[in-house]
Amino acid sequence: MEPHDRALALIERYDAELDKLLPTGADIFDAHLHLGHDLDGMVGDFDQLEALMAKYGISRAFMFCLDEHDRHPGFTAANNRTLAFAERRAGRLIPFVRLDLNESPLVEARRCLDAGARGIKLHPRAQGFTATDERLGPVFELAAERRVPILIHGGRGLPPVADGLRALVDRWPEATLIIAHAGIADLAELARCMAGRKGVLFDTSTWSPIDLLDFYRLIPPEQVVYASDYPYGQQPSSLLIALKTARYAGYSDDQLRGLLAGTANALADGHELPEPTTPLGSEDFTQPMQLARIHQYISMATPLLWTRQPDTMGVLGLAINTCGERNGHADEVDKIRELLETARDLWTTVPSIEDEVEQRLEMRLTHRLIHIADIEAVTAA
Repeated sequence: MEPHDRALALIERYDAELDKLLPTGADIFDAHLHLGHDLDGMVGDFDQLEALMAKYGISRAFMFCLDEHDRHPGFTAANNRTLAFAERRAGRLIPFVRLDLNESPLVEARRCLDAGARGIKLHPRAQGFTATDERLGPVFELAAERRVPILIHGGRGLPPVADGLRALVDRWPEATLIIAHAGIADLAELARCMAGRKGVLFDTSTWSPIDLLDFYRLIPPEQVVYASDYPYGQQPSSLLIALKTARYAGYSDDQLRGLLAGTANALADGHELPEPTTPLGSEDFTQPMQLARIHQYISMATPLLWTRQPDTMGVLGLAINTCGERNGHADEVDKIRELLETARDLWTTVPSIEDEVEQRLEMRLTHRLIHIADIEAVTAA
């Protein structure tokens, strides 16, 4: 079987794995996804998203645009597309207005909220501001007045954000805040000042299972909402990473139902958010050395995949060879080895693909396999 076909067969196998991990009767609400065309070449396609939501049982989502080519002035054209996408699937895709603080953010926010937007998206890295920017105050004031949530980027490429966001939340508590990407940019400080605040939520859209294990031990389950970050986050790995790490941390089925949809549904429907309890998980993470080595090599491969470079260092080969050791975890590492061998073989075909779009798709398929392998390596023990 060709590498591409083997890869698709493995994806189908992990689709089936999701059914075993999902609690009975679970709804799924994706709290963070994009439609549009980003400057970096990433595309969030409406028809593809519809198919994914149907396949994986995702009932609703908070949706907003990417950092679009026609983002000037003020994301007006992109926000119009967001509203149009939402209208095509009324109730399923809940639109957020994306703002640029440099270009009449309050005017654009009011325009879109009046037209049906149900939240606000802010991206300090892409739009070049910090969490202490004084222009954020009026945006939070408007969100509090309209009782709409603000979702803000909390992942890579940021300076510490906790102090600035805490000051905003203290002043405008009526504006529910969703901190994206598990707040990994400033996780410990965000946890220190936000854990236990009912009006502050965090989404799970990050690629590292280690990050999520650290996150769960700091943030109560009632403040956690599932998110994929589509089109950056892919399925089934976006659901697998949230479910496997949450179960590893000790989440019950009821807590998983809240993470997957319960809390986000309450927010979307204007209901009371759940009262935060206590975080779950341990501050210590122990792992067999074999699995730790596999995780390390996969981590080395990830930036190469993101930048569409070949595996010139042979790190996948090292991970695959490590899977050959028989140290009491044969079933787990054999599953990982099959994923990595297929990814390796698929990766080697990429340079021969002339069409750039097809090449990008094959690299993303390769990354899906390697991401699933890493999730397995971290949560297997």
